[in-house]
Amino acid sequence: MPIISPELEKLYGSLKGSRIGRALRKLSAQGEFGLFSSITPEVIEGVYKLQATPEYKGKLFGQIMIELGYADQASVDKAIAATRGMAVVDLDSLGLTAESFPAKFADGARRFQFLPLEESSDGRSLTIAVKNVDNIAAGDNLRTALNYRKVTVFMAPIDQFDRLLDEHYPDRSAERTAAGGGARNSLDTATTFTNDRLKDRGSSLDGDLEGLTEAANDNAVVQLVQKLLLVAIDDKASDIHLEPFEDEFKVRYRIDGVLYNMHSPSKTLATALVSRVKVMSKLDIAERRLPQDGRIEFKMPGGSIDLRVAVLPTMFGESVVLRILDRSNVQLSLDKVGLDPTELEKLRVLINKPNGIVVVTGPTGSGKTTTLYAALNELNTIDVKILTAEDPVEYDVEGLIQCQVNTDQELTFAKLLRSFLRQDPDIILVGEIRDLETAQIAIQASLTGHLVLTTLHTNDAPSTVLRLVDLGVETFLLTATIEAIVAQRLVRRVCTDCKESFTPTEEMLMELSLRPRDVEGKVFYRGSGKKNGQKCGKCRASGYRGRKGIFEIMALDDEIRELIMKQASTNVLRNEAKKRGMRTLRESGLLAVYEGHTTIDEVIRETIAEE
Repeated sequence: MPIISPELEKLYGSLKGSRIGRALRKLSAQGEFGLFSSITPEVIEGVYKLQATPEYKGKLFGQIMIELGYADQASVDKAIAATRGMAVVDLDSLGLTAESFPAKFADGARRFQFLPLEESSDGRSLTIAVKNVDNIAAGDNLRTALNYRKVTVFMAPIDQFDRLLDEHYPDRSAERTAAGGGARNSLDTATTFTNDRLKDRGSSLDGDLEGLTEAANDNAVVQLVQKLLLVAIDDKASDIHLEPFEDEFKVRYRIDGVLYNMHSPSKTLATALVSRVKVMSKLDIAERRLPQDGRIEFKMPGGSIDLRVAVLPTMFGESVVLRILDRSNVQLSLDKVGLDPTELEKLRVLINKPNGIVVVTGPTGSGKTTTLYAALNELNTIDVKILTAEDPVEYDVEGLIQCQVNTDQELTFAKLLRSFLRQDPDIILVGEIRDLETAQIAIQASLTGHLVLTTLHTNDAPSTVLRLVDLGVETFLLTATIEAIVAQRLVRRVCTDCKESFTPTEEMLMELSLRPRDVEGKVFYRGSGKKNGQKCGKCRASGYRGRKGIFEIMALDDEIRELIMKQASTNVLRNEAKKRGMRTLRESGLLAVYEGHTTIDEVIRETIAEE
């Protein structure tokens, strides 16, 4: 028995790509909305007109329909799903049992956020449910990974979806946390044991290949490295630093953008631990004079995690940095990166343009890559070809054709881009514009009908224009191709376990050019670092846990393009963009402070004062 009637399935299919107003009207005419079955063309037209008025400016069509009583949230969700070619199904009415959820989907169901509903008898077709209308990639991933001929995607109510997912495919992250916690408790014991075991061999390993190999494979060293990795992953560290100094050997973790000294094994263990990491990443353990790069696939209870390894010779031994690439810890969804609803809608409009360039800018570690991956994840459908040029490729994403820059072989961004244009792409990601040649080819790709997403290192959105001009790009080419510039930063979130309200001092407010009367009625929060009189275990007494993006989106319209053609200064561009509705990084940070997500100190640290 089909999940929905063939007639209804055909109707939903015909609405794919429609505006939400048309979808609401068509589904209303079919009696899909019960009490809201009288959504007439006049109602739809009236709401579109309201969107253009100052009172409703920036509000989504569906929000206005709900506010005015023409529809409810369920109706709007159905219409949005219809514009993606999906129907909404009531999971509770399908009579699903435990047998409906095969174990073979356990890994993928939670990772790609879907529920299997029905598999054909020949095993070639599959029907699934998702809770997010933008999660079309789940069907494409299954089609590719499990060789299905057809994957049909339905949308399900969020509460039903979450309940069934938790019931039949429970989250295994608790096992990971338990593994990390156990490792943390036994880390000191393991270190002491390994120190005693290798104390007589540590200094004699240099140049001894057999001894290096034996030490790297010693069971105590293997266990100690594994525990170091487990603790770092459990603490959601982004990097692990193994650093040799003259009299000590430090292990530091970067958590939420800040380095913490986590552990200091004996200096005699340095060579053995570094050699173990080299063995795991398939590097030459005998080579200690040249830098080396490698990768490790580290098995965890909840799945595998990629580690990117960089080894650097120093005065006192080899320094190793391991970048932890944990996809489960990265939100590859635009609605999870920190954009508020208005910014989210604006960015979605920009990345759905058929051609042009969208530049994401900010310093290293500001979340540019995550934002671009989230955008590509949303654009990643079966009918779109996406090519990426990256240095390096940080995450493997199903459906994207990803290429890595290799400067040793003279494979630069520019060379990759030239080849891309012969690969018939729709969307191109350029990891970074570093020189005029790369900029010119990106512009050429845009002018020939491609959407180009790229990054640049500048302080804010308006200064990006000057940076590109400095590279040698003509202003008329900038105005013809760039659709928007998005600047971003990451600010640390206030720890929810030790969060407390406080009254900021006048000095703190002055740092943000605020006066006490400007913040009357507003509540400020910070993390105390303590809970129930004890050191807060969730945030390691730092008062922060996790990070949030703050954004500055400068969309180019005719007036701003004219200023660029006249080679206006950065300040003039910034002031004009602010007049036209651009929220600066500092204003975005202040909004996050007022909403209780972060602190004044974080906003001051991550943003520059406006002139």
